[in-house]
Amino acid sequence: MTDRSSRLSGRVLVVAFEGWNDAGEAATGVVKTLRDARDVHPIAEFDAESYFDYQFNRPVVTTGEDGNRKLLWPTVTVYGPAGSDLSSAETSDEPEVFLLLGTEPARNWKTFTTEIMDVIQSRKIDVIVMLGAMLADVPHTRPISIFVSSENADLRSLLGVERSSYEGPVGILSVIAAEAESAGIPTVSIWASVPHYVHNAPSPKATLAMIERLEELVEVDIPRGDLPDESAAWEDGINALAEDDSDMANYIEQLERARDTVDSPEASGEAIAQEFERYLRKRDGKADGRDRP
Repeated sequence: MTDRSSRLSGRVLVVAFEGWNDAGEAATGVVKTLRDARDVHPIAEFDAESYFDYQFNRPVVTTGEDGNRKLLWPTVTVYGPAGSDLSSAETSDEPEVFLLLGTEPARNWKTFTTEIMDVIQSRKIDVIVMLGAMLADVPHTRPISIFVSSENADLRSLLGVERSSYEGPVGILSVIAAEAESAGIPTVSIWASVPHYVHNAPSPKATLAMIERLEELVEVDIPRGDLPDESAAWEDGINALAEDDSDMANYIEQLERARDTVDSPEASGEAIAQEFERYLRKRDGKADGRDRP
């Protein structure tokens, strides 16, 4: 599960869902980057008809390479390393990275979670990393805030992370994590805080920050590709908008002052935790049903 450098090893499943758990498409952006960079292939796919409300998650029509139009239905897919014996229980210090990517289901969460756990247990997954992103009162001009937590005491000690104190509504990430922990499979959650005033646009800066944190926890190199340039362009674009909107500029300055206070050397760990909990409590009333760490 962990190697001597206190990084996750063995069979590691990285999970992200589109929807409420994915502000700025930051979490799914990480898994898509991993999927495109690594030699993985689909090993399980779940019946969309059983779990999705098509009035909420509508199918998309597109034109294929053959020129014919086709429908793409919302789904959830598990990817595994190509060319490996997926039924083997043997692991090494070099992690085998599995991926779970898809749309958060609209119904039958208990049945869905049971299906997910069947795949997790059949593939002998050692540890699960849950990725999520939330809208928060944070400035785009500062480093993206990343919060890492675990319900597993051993992992908290080995990785130097905290246990979340959040109580309230949750999404499918928390449901799967609770079931995994009950089955003896430890989980770690990585959450990014995305500026709420740019909630309609993807946030490559948040995706990049999550990739960097994931690499600190898992012995894996993730190519950045165009993400650094896209992150800089994202920040420059918001700066340009703020230059033409004095109210937005003033609001961002307030957020910067609050963030700088939290990041100052004088700020205690308790103050930082209280600031993070404040974000969650405020968000609770705005995003009914969205997952939290």
